[in-house]
Amino acid sequence: MKKKAVVLLSGGLDSATVLACAVKKGFECYAISFNYGQRHRIELKAAERICRHFHAAHHFVMKIDLMKWGGSALTSAKIKVPKSGLHKGIPVTYVPARNTIFLSLAVAWAETIGARDIFIGVNSLDYSGYPDCRPQFIKAFAKCATLGTRAADEGWKFKFHAPLQHLTKAEIIKLGSRLGVDYSITHSCYDPDHKGRACGKCDSCRLRRKGFKDAGIKDPTLYSK
Repeated sequence: MKKKAVVLLSGGLDSATVLACAVKKGFECYAISFNYGQRHRIELKAAERICRHFHAAHHFVMKIDLMKWGGSALTSAKIKVPKSGLHKGIPVTYVPARNTIFLSLAVAWAETIGARDIFIGVNSLDYSGYPDCRPQFIKAFAKCATLGTRAADEGWKFKFHAPLQHLTKAEIIKLGSRLGVDYSITHSCYDPDHKGRACGKCDSCRLRRKGFKDAGIKDPTLYSK
């Protein structure tokens, strides 16, 4: 019998690659996505396509309304998505404590279904500078997850997999291509147009475009311009 794993799946390039990694390792994959009020909710359709592509055992979409708090260009109509290029520091597209919230819910689901492995597509090389993507955070959260669940009493631990943590975007794309990821069905743009086409200028689009260029692989993304 295959071991179960919960995979955080946004519908983007990185999370699709992580799901492919989990499948390659032989896990029965339970994908979890979040409708948290993000302006680019079209990514959830991409997550559905990715799950079908890799025959995930189950795809659960949890709704959380982070728009009530705002605080990010992704969850507030009052803050524009920057499109002038990557800058140092934490950008306005950072959603406060997003990965802390998502991982907590992923752990709860994993404990419920008897999964001890959790996959997440965080990266600390070609990324926008989000603090909840750092390896120190993932390591600390793993300890927290074990101490705060039945694992602490039953003598086992959750294992967190972050296979993309130290890869460049080009290396991620090459890895995913080897694992059969169809990047044409993924979505990365923070500010797509009404037809779902990527803007090509936000941080996520810039990192994605550069990744395909550096990897020497044709970018299948449909851009608005």
